[in-house]
Amino acid sequence: MSGGHGHIDPSNKRIALLIAILALFLALAETAAKSSQTDALNANVEASNLWAFFQAKTIRMTAVTTAAEDMALSRDAAADEAVKAAMSRQIETWRQRAARWDNEPETNEGRRQLSVRAQAAEKKRDVAYKRYHDFEISSAAFQIAIVLASAAVVTGAMFLAWLAGGLGLVGIAFSAIGLFKPGLIHLL
Repeated sequence: MSGGHGHIDPSNKRIALLIAILALFLALAETAAKSSQTDALNANVEASNLWAFFQAKTIRMTAVTTAAEDMALSRDAAADEAVKAAMSRQIETWRQRAARWDNEPETNEGRRQLSVRAQAAEKKRDVAYKRYHDFEISSAAFQIAIVLASAAVVTGAMFLAWLAGGLGLVGIAFSAIGLFKPGLIHLL
């Protein structure tokens, strides 16, 4: 209030509007940060599950490959042709199973496919974490800007309002980076 007449200083109205706008952008940045964090965690779990599946397939493959190699040695030492033929069929079954576990494009669950899927999930996770960090920096800029704008109302120091506006622009810039080019700042 100026002069005790019940009038609100027009500059305080503008600063109040600035604070409201900064608070709006802060809420949007916080929501985007939380969403990005959730996306990163989900992608991390997905990558972890895919790598575990990959490892399980590798263990199975190793077990049947070893069994096939061991049976091939036993087959070569066997005298009975019927036993040799049965062993050869079992060896071939195990080798086919191992080959299917390694490459199964029809189900997208062979080791090769699982590796590609896990790497894609890791990339998605990394982008989401970068996006999350950009939005967190944006949120911090908005929060500091709100504090500075509030201090400008109390102290009447207009440079604090201008500084708050500048930090608001920094917050908007980091939000834009988070949306369109996550991690850009990390590359510099």
